[in-house]
Amino acid sequence: MGSAHSDHPSYRGPSGHPSGLHTSLDPLDPLDALDPADSVLALKILVAGGFGVGKTTLVGAVSEIRPLRTEERLTEAGRGVDDLDGVERKSTTTVAMDFGRITIREGLAVYLFGTPGQDRFWFLWDELAQGALGAVVLADTRRLTDCFPAVDFFEHRGIPFVIAVNRFAGTRGYGPEEVARALDLDSGTPVVLCDARQRSSGKEVLITLVEHAGRVHAARLLAEVSPVP
Repeated sequence: MGSAHSDHPSYRGPSGHPSGLHTSLDPLDPLDALDPADSVLALKILVAGGFGVGKTTLVGAVSEIRPLRTEERLTEAGRGVDDLDGVERKSTTTVAMDFGRITIREGLAVYLFGTPGQDRFWFLWDELAQGALGAVVLADTRRLTDCFPAVDFFEHRGIPFVIAVNRFAGTRGYGPEEVARALDLDSGTPVVLCDARQRSSGKEVLITLVEHAGRVHAARLLAEVSPVP
């Protein structure tokens, strides 16, 4: 397991935007392609984490549409830059984002944006985070330190997130409490175990996030209307 994420040299980009419902469209946003007449309330959720942790797999597993992917093959040029320890079979990588959609009920949909994992693509995170309700941070206990930058990113921007431990075959199992301690998470940040390949498992992760984000945003609204005496 790793040490506290505060010791990790995390990404420090431009100031983030307040998190919440997706209410405006962005020129770089796939939601722009939707028909405004659909009148669908869209919740925007990010799927983040380190290189090779299963972000593309999770988005693809739960999406009800064919996911949009921006993957490129790994080449010799990336050798020595991309750490393949534990993911030696990985042959492609996301260079911009993954995009998928899930309908929760009529008139309510969740749009998933998978972030790129390598350091050199972190400049995209601020754009992707605009208007996000919350985020799923995927973690691999073999490479737990890889998710420290994502944890720092969302903590510093006040974006609610959950840790989803992707269970890989043949790896030692850790409980949610152990992972929370290793990541030095704030009290109340959920940690769940999942299999990114399974649709039902991914949906449970998303439900956990939506419920957690709802509590966080409700508490913030209550604090705004109830000034401290």
